[in-house]
Amino acid sequence: MSRSRQTRTGGTRLFAAYAAASLVPVVVLGAVLAAGIRQDAVDRALEYGRAQAAVVEEMAIGPALRGQDLRTGLTQAERERLSAATDLAVFRGSILRLRLRDFSGTVLFADDGAVGEVGSLPDYPGGEDVVPSTGPAFTLAAAGGTDVALLDGDGLAVGRVIRVLQPIVADTSGRSIGVLELLLPYDTVAAEVEAATTRTYWRLGAGLGVLYLVIGAISWSTTRRLRRQAAQAEHDALHDPLTGLANRELFARRVDAELGRGTPGAVVLVDLDRFKEVNDTLGHHAGDQLLREVGTRLSATVRAGDTVARLGGDEFGLLLPGLDAAADAREIVERVSDALAAETVVDGVPLAVEASCGIAMHPADADDVETLMSCADAAMYQGKRGASGVVVFDRRCTAPSAHSPALQLEARRGLEDGDLRLHYQPQVDLATGRTVGVEALLRWQHPRRGLLGPGEFLPALEQSGVMGALTEWVLHRALADCAAWTAAGEDWTVSVNVSVRNLEAPGFAATVARLAAAAGVPPSRLHLEVTETALPADLAAASACLADLAAHGFGAALDDFGVGFASLSHLRSLALTEVKVDRAFVTGVDAHAKDAAVVRSLVELAHGLGLSVCAEGVETPEVADWLRSVGCDRAQGWHFSRPLPWPELTRAADLVPALPVEVLP
Repeated sequence: MSRSRQTRTGGTRLFAAYAAASLVPVVVLGAVLAAGIRQDAVDRALEYGRAQAAVVEEMAIGPALRGQDLRTGLTQAERERLSAATDLAVFRGSILRLRLRDFSGTVLFADDGAVGEVGSLPDYPGGEDVVPSTGPAFTLAAAGGTDVALLDGDGLAVGRVIRVLQPIVADTSGRSIGVLELLLPYDTVAAEVEAATTRTYWRLGAGLGVLYLVIGAISWSTTRRLRRQAAQAEHDALHDPLTGLANRELFARRVDAELGRGTPGAVVLVDLDRFKEVNDTLGHHAGDQLLREVGTRLSATVRAGDTVARLGGDEFGLLLPGLDAAADAREIVERVSDALAAETVVDGVPLAVEASCGIAMHPADADDVETLMSCADAAMYQGKRGASGVVVFDRRCTAPSAHSPALQLEARRGLEDGDLRLHYQPQVDLATGRTVGVEALLRWQHPRRGLLGPGEFLPALEQSGVMGALTEWVLHRALADCAAWTAAGEDWTVSVNVSVRNLEAPGFAATVARLAAAAGVPPSRLHLEVTETALPADLAAASACLADLAAHGFGAALDDFGVGFASLSHLRSLALTEVKVDRAFVTGVDAHAKDAAVVRSLVELAHGLGLSVCAEGVETPEVADWLRSVGCDRAQGWHFSRPLPWPELTRAADLVPALPVEVLP
C-alpha cells in the first residue's frame, strides 16, 4: 500500500473515530434534554392538579360547608350541598373521585358514597390504597400543605390520574377544617403535554442533528487539513526543497526496500564537476537554477520506476532496480551523462554540465545500504581522478576514497566507539644497536575491513573538524603508554605524528604540555613529527608553534624528508631537532648510487645544521650497515621490528631482524 493511500486510510479512520466520539456527547445531551422534557411534563401535570384542586376546594367544597371542624361530622344539608356542587364535575369527568376526610383520616363524604374508617373502605381503582392518615401525604395536607402525585390508573378507563390532598378552608379565617382528597384525570393534560413534548422533541432532534452535522463538517474539514498537513510534512521531510526530488533519507529507504526484496539493481552516485565555479562566478541563484535543470534532466532520462534523488550539494543519487548486469546499468548512466552534457543556459551564460558517476551493484557489491553507498562513492571518486566519468565499482581496483563523506563518517564513529589503536615501531641507535625510542603509528580496527593503516583513513580527517580531537587522543594514549613502559624500566622516547592543522591551532603547544604533565612524562621523552609534504605555504603559524614546543622542551622532527617541498630555509628557520629520511631513498641505498648519494648528502646536511638523522624503511641488514657507515644516527624498519602494541616490544638486544614483507605505513 502506498504512503498516500495509507495517509488517506488513516485520515478516514481518524474521521470515523472523531465522528463516533462526537456522537456520544450529542446522544448524551439528547438523553439529558429528553429526560428534562419528560420531567417538565410531569411537573406541569402536578401543577395542573394543584391548581384544579384549589379551584374545586374554593369554589365548590368550601362554600358547601358551615366552617366547623369536620370531626364534628357533616349535616344533611352539607351533604346535599356537596353532592350538588360536585355531581356535575364528577359527571363530566373533570373529577374522577372526591373524598372529604377529617383530621383523623375518616372519610365523611365521597362521590361514590363510600364513607367511614380508612381500613373499611375499598381501594382506589388501579390498586392504590386510600391514603392512610399516618402517611406523609395526609400529614402534610392536615398541616396545611398540599401533596400532589401522579398515580397509575390502570383500573380506570381514563388511564393515569393525578391525586391531590390539600386542606379544606371553609371561611375567611384561613383555618383548615379537614382534608380534601381528589383524583383528577391526567389524559387531557397528558395530551397537551404530549403535543408540546413532541414539538420539543422534533426541535431538539433537529437542533442536535444540525449540531452533529456541524461537528461532522468541522471534523471532516479538520481531518482533511490534518491529512494535507501530514502529507505535506512527510513530503517535505523526504524531498529536496530546491529540486523536488527525493532526498537522502527517502533514497536510503528505497534502496533498503530494494535490498529487502532481494531483487538485483544498481545504485549510482552522480557528482557535478566544477560546480563551485558556477556558484563563485555566477552566484548561488545561478547554481540553484543549474541544480534544478540537472534534476529535470536526470528524471527525464532514467526509466519509469527508477528513483532520482538529490543527496546534498551537487551530489545526486540514482536507484536503478531490476538490473543484474553492470553493463546494463552503465548503459543507462552513460545516457544520463550525455543528457547532462548537453548545453544549457544559466542566467544568459551557456554551460556544459560534466559529472562523475559511480555505479555499485547489489547484491554483487554489497547487501546493505551504507556499504553500497560507500562502494558507489568510491567508484565516483575514481571517476573524478580518471579519464572516464562513469565508473563501475570493482573491489580489485576501487577502494573507498579517503576523502569520501561515508569514510569520514565511519572514521568519526571509529574514534567515538574506541576502534582506534596505537602500535609502536622501535627506533634503533645504529652506533649501539639498542632501542632508544619508538614511533606511535595509528591503526583503525575497522568492523568490516579489518586493521587499517593511517593512509587509508587519515586523509578523510585531515581537513575535518575531528582532527584536533584525534591528535589529542593519540597524544593521550602515547603518553600513557610511555609512562607505563617507563615504569617497566624502559627509557624509550615516543614520537607522535601531528598535522599541520594541529600546529596552526591556537594553544596547541600548551595542550601538549598539559597532556605530558598529566601523564608524568618529561618533555624530552616526547618528539613530535610533522610531514614535509604537509608543510603549508605560509609557515608563520607552524613555525611559531614549533618554537613554543621547543621552549617547553619537546623535540620536533621533519618527517618524510626528501620527497616534499621543504627547502634549506625551512631546516634553518624551523625549531627542529631531527630529520627523517623517507623510505623512498633508504630502501635502495645499497644498490643504487643515486639513492646512496642523496642519503649521504642529507645526513651531512642535517648534521651540519645540528640535527640528528633517522632513516625510515630499513628492511635488510645491508642497508642498516650502509647507514651506519655514513653516520646516520638512528633507523627504523622491518629489519628491526614490525609495529606492535608496546607490551609486545622487546629491548633492541633481543630483537631478531624480520624478513622483508609488505608493511602498513
